[in-house]
Amino acid sequence: MTPAQLTCQDVIGLLLDYLERTLGPATLASLERHLADCAACVAYLRTYRKTRDLTREATQVTMPEELTARLRAFLLERLARGA
Repeated sequence: MTPAQLTCQDVIGLLLDYLERTLGPATLASLERHLADCAACVAYLRTYRKTRDLTREATQVTMPEELTARLRAFLLERLARGA
C-alpha cells in the first residue's frame, strides 16, 4: 500500500491515528483525499468519532463515595487473606 492508494479498509485501520493526529504528512494527505471522495468512509468516520467520544464520557463517571469505600474495604480484605 502506498499512501496515494488507500482503500476503504486502509482508511478504517488509520482512523484512530487520524483522530489523534499522529499520521505522517503523506498518509494524512492521502487519507484526506480518500475521505473527500468516499461518502461511506466519511459516514464511518463520524460513527467512529461519536463512539470514541461516548466511550470517553462513559469512563469519566465517578463512583459514589460509599461504593468506593466498600470496594476498597473488600479489596483490602482479600489482599489480607492472600486471595
